[in-house]
Amino acid sequence: MAGVLRAERVWVETFTGLSMEQFGRLLRVVRDRGGNGTLRGRPWCLPLAERVLIVAVYYRTNLTMRQLGPLFGTSSSTVCRVIQKLGPLLALEPVARPADAADRLWIVDGTLIPVRDRHVGSSSRNYRFSANVQVIVDADTRLVIAAARPVPGTTADAHAWRASGLAQHCQGVTMLADGAYLNCGMVTPHRKRPRRELLAGEEADNAAHRTVRARVEHVIGRMKNYKILRDCRQHGDGLHHAVQAVAQMHNLALAS
Repeated sequence: MAGVLRAERVWVETFTGLSMEQFGRLLRVVRDRGGNGTLRGRPWCLPLAERVLIVAVYYRTNLTMRQLGPLFGTSSSTVCRVIQKLGPLLALEPVARPADAADRLWIVDGTLIPVRDRHVGSSSRNYRFSANVQVIVDADTRLVIAAARPVPGTTADAHAWRASGLAQHCQGVTMLADGAYLNCGMVTPHRKRPRRELLAGEEADNAAHRTVRARVEHVIGRMKNYKILRDCRQHGDGLHHAVQAVAQMHNLALAS
């Protein structure tokens, strides 16, 4: 029995990046959101824990469904149905306005995610069909606060932010962003005036701004350890569900 538990622990920690305790919390989230369904009709051939593990492994490794099927002793069509059913249930919980909003600092940035669905992405500056996803991170905890629905990769960050609807989650919170978010009500770096250098105080402000804003870049880099965000083959809402699930698993891995 101990050998079986060790094997399960190695499988979970190796292929999902989560500890057994973190995976257990993820499993509870899915169960509380109705992951088991109504228990009527034809039952699943796999228990809920294995189905959640399939989704987590898929997002972490980006293996094809034909590759995942033999790993879990099931068919590729079953893997597809599991991902379509449970993927949305792994989504990040919407964050309400914190009680200490005036004392919080959140950072926003956009990232390009290569996609195959040409209705979601567009040919962008990385010479691939990509989608622009806006991500908000807490500067102190490095937890992901929210992630917007993807827009075509050619969309400017400022326009993507205004269209995302995330501003309503940030009322009263100090928002930090780079120079692409001018006139969006955020703290952005000082810009050079024509034929004039920045003042000494402005240079120091920009240096401090870069140091803090780097945290959102680090978080996005960790999220992209989940290879689904390096080449998403999902169509329709698949990328949105993947981003939300990866944000949820990132927060679980960071919170403990």
